Amino acid sequence: MDHKIKIRKAVPEDVHIIHQFIKELAEFEKLFDQVKTSRQDLQKVLFGEKSFVEVLIAEYDKLPAGYALFFPNFSTFIGKPGIYLEDLFVKTEYRSKGIGKALMEAVISLAKDRNCGRVEWSVLNWNKSAIDFYIARGAQHLEDWQIFRLTKDKF
Repeated sequence: MDHKIKIRKAVPEDVHIIHQFIKELAEFEKLFDQVKTSRQDLQKVLFGEKSFVEVLIAEYDKLPAGYALFFPNFSTFIGKPGIYLEDLFVKTEYRSKGIGKALMEAVISLAKDRNCGRVEWSVLNWNKSAIDFYIARGAQHLEDWQIFRLTKDKF
């Protein structure tokens, strides 16, 4: 890993950075209008009493450059826990420096340490650079599976 890259676990003081990363990711994905979370929401879910979401922060030359946000899931078929990678984002100006790779490796290392059976995530079908990035790391595209979502207004 590039000695300029540092991956660390997020701390409560990072909430403003994480919130900014989320907004930048949403803008990149053309989904900015869907961002409803606040710093207070993130503080509760990431560092509150019932926290189950984790974040790794990537720094480049000691500056925040990207993040990975993830949480546990479970596979009944393999009978093991897993990790669902909700967000993997590197700021535009820091891309192609190995930061995304370092974040992925850190999440995979945690999965190994926790005896997880797999790491899963979703990627927008138009995001060719992300798809290529994941495939280059050995990820399998599950073409037979489709994502469904039920939102709170439909509960």
